[in-house]
This record gives sequence, structure tokens and C-alpha cells, in this order.
Amino acid sequence: MVVKAEVEKIGLHPLSVELGEVVVKEAPTKLQLQQLEAAFKDLGFEMIDNKKAQTIEKIKNIIVKLVHHSDNNIKTNLSAHIAAQLHQDYNYLSNLFSEVEGTTIEKYFIAHKIEKVKELLVYNEMSLSAIADQLGYSSVAYLSNQFKKITGFTPSYFKSLRENKRRNIEEL
Repeated sequence: MVVKAEVEKIGLHPLSVELGEVVVKEAPTKLQLQQLEAAFKDLGFEMIDNKKAQTIEKIKNIIVKLVHHSDNNIKTNLSAHIAAQLHQDYNYLSNLFSEVEGTTIEKYFIAHKIEKVKELLVYNEMSLSAIADQLGYSSVAYLSNQFKKITGFTPSYFKSLRENKRRNIEEL
């Protein structure tokens, strides 16, 4: 909503505003681009006009949507999903991502899955088995091993740490 408001404020008409991407009806002038860049910078956003950087941002957005904003289980082939979404060869995308980000798409994906696991553990609404299933892990053991490799903790130990830090509302 903030991005849309800024785009409209300088006289452009956004057709769509999604995570990391704005499509406008007309091509912006240099002055409008400068105004947008300044406004976005004040808001903590950055404009990306380089094609490679845009592609990297699209890959990241696909992963974020898949892990954090998808209601269905993550049981898709990541490489096929990204290639289909961007209509580009996955090997090219993978090499580009690694070159620019210094990590692989797979490691980036795993890092987001582990963050989602942490979030779900803190909410304490799902069993580890249900979390593993939702995030597309073949087993709880595989999830636990990956979690420990990334965080240094087992999921149950992480959960106990978080529970010890939480206080009842009466204690506040």
C-alpha cells in the first residue's frame, strides 16, 4: 500500500503492486524515477533497475512466497518451479544467483524453511511431524538434522529456549 501510494503520488498509475515489483501503465520519466527512488529510500526500500538484480529479486520473492505465504505443503520441485515462474533455464538462474549472492538457491531456500520452522515452533500450534510434512521434509529426522546443522540446536531444544523466554501475560 505504501509503495502504491508513492507511485500514485508522482502521477503514475500502477497496474499491479506485488512483493518486489510494480507494473505501471505508462513509462516513467527520469524525474519521476528520481522522485520514486528518493521516496523509496526514505521508506527503506531500494529501486532495482538492473536486469540481473531484478531476476535475483524475483527468485528470492518466489522462495519467500513458497515458504512463508503458501497455504499448501511445499512438495514441489524447486528448480522446476522457479524455472517455470520466470520462464528461464534453471542452470542460468542458479549460476546467476550463486554469482551475485554468494550462496546457492538451494541454501537460500533451506535458510527460509528453517526460519519458518522456528516460527512454527514458537507458535507451538503444530507438532514437529506436521511441520516437517507442511515444509516438504521426507521425515522428522531429516528436518531435525537440517535444523541442527543450520542453527546448532535441535528443534526441541530451540523450542524449550523460546518457551523459557516467554512470560505469561500475568507476569508482564
